[in-house]
Amino acid sequence: MKLSKQFQAYESEITKFIKELKTKNPDLDQQQRDGRALLWDKAPIDLDQTERAVDSRVEQQAYVYQNKY
Repeated sequence: MKLSKQFQAYESEITKFIKELKTKNPDLDQQQRDGRALLWDKAPIDLDQTERAVDSRVEQQAYVYQNKY
């Protein structure tokens, strides 16, 4: 879909804000990548360690506040 010449130069306020923000903070993209790596990117799962954790799990009784005695 081709826009008319009237709308080709249009920039929304959000686009202008983001461009202005990036010119003020040129390292913003790298900061975003670092934040993502800190919160979301996880180390690979060690399958042997996961298997040992599952095998060593102690079953919990159905109602934990009642003793079996």
